[in-house]
Amino acid sequence: MSSKLKIGIAGAGVFGSYHAAKYVNHAEADLVGVFDPDQKRAEDFARKFNASTYVDYADFLAAVDAVVIAAPASQHFQLAEAALHSGRHVFVEKPIALSVEAADTLIAIADEAGLVLQVGHQERYVCDAVGLLGRDKSPIKIDCIRYVPFSGRCDDVSVAFDLMVHDLDIIRQLTKSEIREISAEGDSDKIRAEFTLGNDALVSVRAGRRADRAERRMTLVYDDGVIDFDFANRTFTNTTPIEMGNAFESERAPLAMRDPLEHGAALFVNAINAGETPLVTGHDGRDAVAWACAIEDAAGLSSSAVLKQMRA
Repeated sequence: MSSKLKIGIAGAGVFGSYHAAKYVNHAEADLVGVFDPDQKRAEDFARKFNASTYVDYADFLAAVDAVVIAAPASQHFQLAEAALHSGRHVFVEKPIALSVEAADTLIAIADEAGLVLQVGHQERYVCDAVGLLGRDKSPIKIDCIRYVPFSGRCDDVSVAFDLMVHDLDIIRQLTKSEIREISAEGDSDKIRAEFTLGNDALVSVRAGRRADRAERRMTLVYDDGVIDFDFANRTFTNTTPIEMGNAFESERAPLAMRDPLEHGAALFVNAINAGETPLVTGHDGRDAVAWACAIEDAAGLSSSAVLKQMRA
């Protein structure tokens, strides 16, 4: 019998395939199964990765040690809750849930059972790898743009939960502060928000998913210079005095910069096997959700209203 960690993917879509590819050759894990209520899609997925097919979630959970949840965001809470109640470790793609209360429920179950609950805020790994999160200074101004062309995916939630939540997680890590004042406008596909944090930092975040081209940038203004990340083109500029590490394209660059998704998979397996706390915890995911909810509320939206509108 193999002593490797048995991994299952919940969600046989595009992002489920991305995650599966990171586990098929992992030295300490086996990709053993995929769950999806669409049997044909599950079978096609399983054939590609030489895994077993499950259309019953309870049967799927019984066959695995840990679950990677890559289903639509509106299903994250339900699937994660069932997995944790079954004693399975969980990696859940962002967002962890669609409300603070739901996220708190997952955190409480995981903490009580001593299970790993990791959230897929992959771009945090890049910021951590270049040493940005270790600065003893907080930015005084932050500007984030995250636009993508229409894909038809992730339309069960607003763009605040789909795209903007990445930047919200990073901003929280950089500032360690809370929102003091906020204004926002937009609809389910395009939102702009501006807010002032408790440490007086000024923040502007824009996200849209019907753009002509992909654009993912984060500009951080410090009192000693500016750092500008271009996540889409995998470059950055830095006029601050701190050393930012290797360039994205360097062969010496750490895995977190070359392949954040693979790095996240490695962290998940290691957290389970070594009993370590993952870099992005359930608490981190919960905090990003709290800000996404605040932005939706300021824009006159809500996750439940957006979902109802999209199903109409």
